[in-house]
Amino acid sequence: MSYHYQQKITSLWNVFLLGTLFHTQLGLMPLFHGLSIANPNLHANEFKDVSSILWLMLLFFVIPILAIIGTNFTNSQAYKTAHFYLTILYSILNSLHLILDLGVKPIIWSQITLMLILLLVGLLLNFVSYQWMGEGTHKKQFHVQRD
Repeated sequence: MSYHYQQKITSLWNVFLLGTLFHTQLGLMPLFHGLSIANPNLHANEFKDVSSILWLMLLFFVIPILAIIGTNFTNSQAYKTAHFYLTILYSILNSLHLILDLGVKPIIWSQITLMLILLLVGLLLNFVSYQWMGEGTHKKQFHVQRD
């Protein structure tokens, strides 16, 4: 039983560290739009132009964080199904991102390689999530057949 708590605690620490890392990355994103990060108040109007991008990036990051927590804290069939479809959505979005990155000149091959690795990890996540989703279904079907 102790392992169960250890898994949850490890999951929460991982989420905390990922959040800390993303906080730094999100703070640096205005640099990619030619904006200074030294004093963002001087460029308030320009920051408003990219604020929707930053919010979308935050949303894209927070959803997997919540999935990490949800996966460790629940085992409901509804969650498993929603999680599977979430992994499909992220695979589609990663595919689109990879395609769009290939259209940016000059192509930064390290970014392309990273996106390809993330896409492959995402496809593996699709497969394992599908198996996890089906796990409860098979048990229910088996249980119904026994009665």
